[in-house]
Amino acid sequence: MLNSRKPEQSAASVISLGQVWVDIMMGVGELPQPGGFAVADSVTPSVDGSFRVLQAAARSGSPAKHAGIVGTGLWSSVIRDEFEANGIQHIGGDRLDKDSGFRLVLNDGSRKTFIATYGAEAQGDERTFDAIEPEAGDVVHISGNTLMDHSAAGIEGFLHRAGANPEQRPYTIVLNPTNSLHLVNDHLIEDTVLCRPTWSCNRQEANTLAERLGIPPTDDAELTIGGGFDDAMTTLCDALGTTLRAPLVLRAGARGAWVRVPGSEVIHLEGFPVKSTHTRSAGSCHTGVMCAMLAQGWSLFDAVRIANASASIAIRNNKAGVPDCPPVEDAIALIKQHEGNTDTSAQA
Repeated sequence: MLNSRKPEQSAASVISLGQVWVDIMMGVGELPQPGGFAVADSVTPSVDGSFRVLQAAARSGSPAKHAGIVGTGLWSSVIRDEFEANGIQHIGGDRLDKDSGFRLVLNDGSRKTFIATYGAEAQGDERTFDAIEPEAGDVVHISGNTLMDHSAAGIEGFLHRAGANPEQRPYTIVLNPTNSLHLVNDHLIEDTVLCRPTWSCNRQEANTLAERLGIPPTDDAELTIGGGFDDAMTTLCDALGTTLRAPLVLRAGARGAWVRVPGSEVIHLEGFPVKSTHTRSAGSCHTGVMCAMLAQGWSLFDAVRIANASASIAIRNNKAGVPDCPPVEDAIALIKQHEGNTDTSAQA
């Protein structure tokens, strides 16, 4: 059952320090050989990166603010238009001398190949986030991508100001790591862990983080839905959460999420399975909704349950393969419907 939220925090904002760029996904039968030629049967442009997190937060009823850098040019105009259309406020820096970046994503139906060109979003420095002063109840989202380029210096400065005791912090930090954590230097990894944010990651990201922290990774050969998947996820969540000494959300798509807070056992929150063909993960939707629910005063466990439902609906209602996050009311209605069906089954 969902607990009641705290209305006194309902006006708090979700602020993302992450990067925003444009993705152009091209569906190809097969990737051409070097020097070859291929014709795409579909082209899907979309704004990505932290935009998806902020879009989900805005649709969940929280003020959404982007504190990263946006440039000037073609791709930047697309980003700014999407910000305006989705009620996202840009409070970060502007670059007049450089456009924002984009990624070309070649999808052959089984694998996606990425070709990226970085732009203004990756051109931060140690002062990038100096003007960001979160208010009480706000949720600050940090993306792992921001830890791998010049903007990392700004993230490091923000983390130092945030301090190492989350109980003395009037706001919450939610951090999404990345599969490319091997590119992040040890000093920044240490600073990030010492800050003790709330971590939200999928299994691949969790294993990469565990490897950096010296925790044995799970064996993919043992992760079968009918076998040891749940046990392996519980073990991974417990080991990683214990080392981080911070709240941890370990996402697993239709299987829901495993959640651990310091001093407590791992809790598995069931997902809402849905059959649909989608080319993108709903992880950003999940994170954005969770951030919004935390900003509105829900507990972490309730925030994750609502995020599980939102991600399921987003996949079902995908647009050209891109999960489309629903209004939060739809997610809560799905949870109540599920609870009603469970109660009926129990009485039968």
